[in-house]
Amino acid sequence: MTQRRFGSESTAYEVVQGLDLHGKRAIVTGGASGLGRETAWALAQVGAEVTILVRSLDQGKAWVQEMREANLSYAVAAEQVDLSDYGSVRNCARRLLDRGEAIDILVNNAGIMACPLERNAQGHELHFATNHLGHFLLTLELLPLLQEGAPARVVMVSSAAHRRTPILFEDIHFERHPYDKWLAYAQSKTANALFALELNRRYGPDIEAFAVNPGRSITRLMRYLTVTEMQELGWLDRWGKRLPGFKSAEQGAATATWAATAPELSGHGGSYLENCDFAGPLQWEAVLGIAPHIQDVEAAERLWQVSEQMVNEPAEA
Repeated sequence: MTQRRFGSESTAYEVVQGLDLHGKRAIVTGGASGLGRETAWALAQVGAEVTILVRSLDQGKAWVQEMREANLSYAVAAEQVDLSDYGSVRNCARRLLDRGEAIDILVNNAGIMACPLERNAQGHELHFATNHLGHFLLTLELLPLLQEGAPARVVMVSSAAHRRTPILFEDIHFERHPYDKWLAYAQSKTANALFALELNRRYGPDIEAFAVNPGRSITRLMRYLTVTEMQELGWLDRWGKRLPGFKSAEQGAATATWAATAPELSGHGGSYLENCDFAGPLQWEAVLGIAPHIQDVEAAERLWQVSEQMVNEPAEA
């Protein structure tokens, strides 16, 4: 175990202070808003060359311009990708591969939460397709660049929601059972953690992978929820303001940024992290800790195998 340097209130900016990432290249998915934006910002501030992958290229370019105006030395760029569209993922990866530049850090941050039932062109449920399969495919496509950047790091932004369910292998895409938006989201976050576990097993120590619980923040991730729903969940007060216990976006990005950069994490790949520390046993009331099913190595291997099959399935007619 390492000596604790940061905590639940640390920000992404604070965890990179004292580091020099000049000469390092980082990719951050969903890097134009929320936690991804703060992660990209922190990495750029200490010299990393950062490319954000975004669904809206206009939004991505606007954030890149803002970062450049803040400091002309920042080496930042944006690339378009729709993680639920496997062709889009492959095209984005191809553009990055064509650059021929090693990747030192890949932060798979983008995601959706609690959306109505939707499916992609392959018929895959949208949470699983976007949050897991898109990142799974992107990471595999970029393996040559990550291996060139060895020792490289891959960070999967999971969630405390993983505790709700293991992978529903018999009905991953809710084809036979009633759709539950929270169960679908939770399953995708379990998948993020299991993917990090198996990626690290297969490719560590050249590529060390971590899963992180960023903690609760009010960001665009909540765009499918009404104010009333968030009040009923105990996230907002009667006036629509966030309640105590929620992090700012800067604080929410801290653990992923720490996972991507902290020297003391070397050799600890495969770990699940929260509050800039190793996660411990479940604490239900505190919304913390690890559910045993995200440490199931057999489930991790099985998920890898079914994921490979899914991303190679043809689009439905």
